[in-house]
Amino acid sequence: MAEIKAPVFPESVQDGTIVEWHVAEGEAVSRDQLLAEVETDKVVLEIVAPDDGVITSIVKNVDDTVLSAEVVATFEAGAAAPAGETKVASKDEADGNTTVDPASVAAPVQPKADTGAEGDFKDQSPAVRKAAKETGVNPADVQGSGRGGRVTKADMVNPTLKGVNGQVIATAVGQRIEKREPMTRLRKRIAERLLSATQETAMLTTFNEVNMKPLMDLRAKYKDRFEKRHGVKLGFMSLFVKAATEALKRFPAVNASIDGNDIIYHGYYDVGVAVSSDRGLVVPVLRDTDVMSMADVEAGIRDYAIKAREGKLSIEEMTGGTFTITNGGVFGSLLSTPIINPPQTAILGMHAINERPMAVNGEVVILPMMYLALSYDHRLIDGKEAVQFLVTIKELIEDPQMLLLDL
Repeated sequence: MAEIKAPVFPESVQDGTIVEWHVAEGEAVSRDQLLAEVETDKVVLEIVAPDDGVITSIVKNVDDTVLSAEVVATFEAGAAAPAGETKVASKDEADGNTTVDPASVAAPVQPKADTGAEGDFKDQSPAVRKAAKETGVNPADVQGSGRGGRVTKADMVNPTLKGVNGQVIATAVGQRIEKREPMTRLRKRIAERLLSATQETAMLTTFNEVNMKPLMDLRAKYKDRFEKRHGVKLGFMSLFVKAATEALKRFPAVNASIDGNDIIYHGYYDVGVAVSSDRGLVVPVLRDTDVMSMADVEAGIRDYAIKAREGKLSIEEMTGGTFTITNGGVFGSLLSTPIINPPQTAILGMHAINERPMAVNGEVVILPMMYLALSYDHRLIDGKEAVQFLVTIKELIEDPQMLLLDL
């Protein structure tokens, strides 16, 4: 009998929470098969099978806290699963993240007698069995919203009851539904950092606007050749990353950080790019952007976006960074004041591109314009430096040839 343990956490991570089991006790698994996921305050880590065999017992269930390298299950290598005793616990069943349609949720139900985890609920996932014991609701009476009609934890919290012959009991018109669920570790950590940034920095934001037409024309002219040559699409973000990197070279204080009473000036340029995921906003870091090509930047951003969507970003990929760029424009944001990502001292906010009437050489011209925002820590960066930094980015974006000519 072998032990399956949680991953070894880095020093900055104290513990984690089991958010999903992909297998059940008694189930046969293959080597390197994904067994469970552990969420820390920074990243979601995977636990995989060490060899072919059978999961003999699950020690840590969904929502349990685990320490670094702590035993979460036992395993018998080379064994075969007993016939008729296995059941795969789907993701929805394990963590209850299924979105519940308020229109389909029934009125509160009367609790039934607890039959115990080994009674009528033995064929359900650990999360559903736990919810059944807490609510007294029999999963057999609940309309499942998971894959194949399986009952999920969310179904147990806000059940839609089956009527005669399995028909769904409709919800009364005008019913007011509420749903309570705990914050994920990642969301709690995000909240802590954002609150800390607003309380512990002298944050100020300066704004400017940039004419995106030259950049849009450049992209339209070369995007097909760029993708054919490099195998990645040409977007606006890579040009903003390169422009920001050039501006950071000219204004070292914006690339610096504060450590107690000391100022640390970084001789490298690691730019974090904010990426939205189902679990919250994450900021993976592009390393040494001063030596990266446009194609390298685009490929790096694409890979990070895929990993964020799949929950596979590593702690190393989100650690560090000397400056951050966030693009609320992809969601339609016209203007915002982004919050600094400590210990960094500045963050650039990009926004939506909208056509606006602009005065050009005494004439009104319709141009695609974007508002830019730079939030910075006034303890280190003076207003003059912040404004000039943002103006530098504006000039480089409006005349991209300056990047090539190092002007």
